[in-house]
Amino acid sequence: MENIEKLKQAIDECNNIVIFSGAGLSTNSGIPDFRSADGIYNQKLDNHFRPEEIISHSFFVKHPDIFYEFYFDKMVYLDAKPNNAHIYFAKLEKEGKVKAVVTQNIDNLHQMAGSKNVIEVHGSTDRNYCMRCHKKFNAKEALELSKKDKNHIPYCDKCGNMIKPDVVLYEESLNESDIENAIESIRRADMLIVVGTSLTVYPAAGFVRYFNGKYLVLLNKSYTQYDDIANIVIHDDIKKIVEELNK
Repeated sequence: MENIEKLKQAIDECNNIVIFSGAGLSTNSGIPDFRSADGIYNQKLDNHFRPEEIISHSFFVKHPDIFYEFYFDKMVYLDAKPNNAHIYFAKLEKEGKVKAVVTQNIDNLHQMAGSKNVIEVHGSTDRNYCMRCHKKFNAKEALELSKKDKNHIPYCDKCGNMIKPDVVLYEESLNESDIENAIESIRRADMLIVVGTSLTVYPAAGFVRYFNGKYLVLLNKSYTQYDDIANIVIHDDIKKIVEELNK
């Protein structure tokens, strides 16, 4: 692939690379994305609610039982492991080339692969907290507590109040410091590699506009709104792309 050689050369040239990742990066780890034919938003549910409705703040407050049934079934993947792309980006960070990973994903796989500077703009399923006493729980602990309740709602084992996942639901705002860190990292970068995202979810998709560096790289199976202005575009499975980069 001609563009693979271009990408290899650009990576060799740059020393302030930022990775901006979306759900398509984790599909090879067995985690479905949101908008594809087999994605979370297109799955048939046993109830009459839409997935987008269920993962909203107001729905969480009104129907925590339905929310948690969906959440633990469709959004928490305790057995998922980093794939070759997560590992490759972590290796580039270890070599001093990647300075930050900005991710829309909530699966913790970048960290599991070894990436250190990860900005999770939509939060993480591995962080959960009691809404009253703020005791923290990882994903496994929250899931185990949910199994003790007939409605599958995890309650704090310290004060008995409901636990909330530290993920950004619809109707909720992104964390301001995460936004600032993401934008500043992208603004300083000499290369921005956008991988596995259709760049349709705002405000995160708008972060790309802050990039002023030399190489804007888009690695995604389908077309994005930034394809026409990118320096390198590869429409393929990220697994195949990384296999070529590693040759």
